[in-house]
Amino acid sequence: MSSILLKIENQIATITLNRPEVFNSFNREMALRLQSILDDCENNADVRAIVLTGNGKAFCAGQDLKEVTSPDSNPGFKKILEEHYNPIITRIRNIKKPIIGAINGVAAGAGANIALACDVVVAHEKVSFIQAFSLIGLIPDSAGTYFLPRLIGFQKAQALAMLGDKISAGEAEKMGMIYKMIPLENFDEEVNKLAVKLANMPTKALGMIKELFNKSMTNDLESQLALESKLQIEAAQSEDYKEGVAAFIEKRKPNFKGN
Repeated sequence: MSSILLKIENQIATITLNRPEVFNSFNREMALRLQSILDDCENNADVRAIVLTGNGKAFCAGQDLKEVTSPDSNPGFKKILEEHYNPIITRIRNIKKPIIGAINGVAAGAGANIALACDVVVAHEKVSFIQAFSLIGLIPDSAGTYFLPRLIGFQKAQALAMLGDKISAGEAEKMGMIYKMIPLENFDEEVNKLAVKLANMPTKALGMIKELFNKSMTNDLESQLALESKLQIEAAQSEDYKEGVAAFIEKRKPNFKGN
């Protein structure tokens, strides 16, 4: 069985982590396959929104500890970080298409930080997030120390990283860690509605918004204003902008094509 499933339908690519027997924890094969699938989604013009989710009870429990404790298959932490997790995070942030993190179960360790790197993160009411690294003598990776303090503040983020507290989806929503908590019975339906909405929006503009928020992490004010000006001029030349304005004037729903 494939460690990751891909379904493309209605311009939405659904990527499902598929090692439910080990709570979708990552081994080398799975990490490399996710990178390949993300590349395919980026280059596929028929994909205008991406959903990243998990199969079974967990979204992702992080690293498969059996792999790192096996003398035969252990890639070593240098390879795991430089060839597995860092490239996954980089791809998630650099793909100029919206990525929904549809968190279907516990997200722990690297799994939690992969979830938080997505553009729009939703979780159902039974989900929990755990910065589990310190509980086994490690430190947060997969950009956890980058995104978490920017999402919820320095003090709260550092405490969660040190203490390894389990955070419910409701708590995560209140502290700004995720976009929204969704009732379990409506989860799949609401994720699909969100994906359909994003897939039918002006894809090029969404990609520019993503680029701007990425750069805002490190830019000063003047640099950010300059980049906004540059990308706004580019956005104003797009076919979707012309369609959006025409639809507004004609009082109809716009039919965006993503270009």
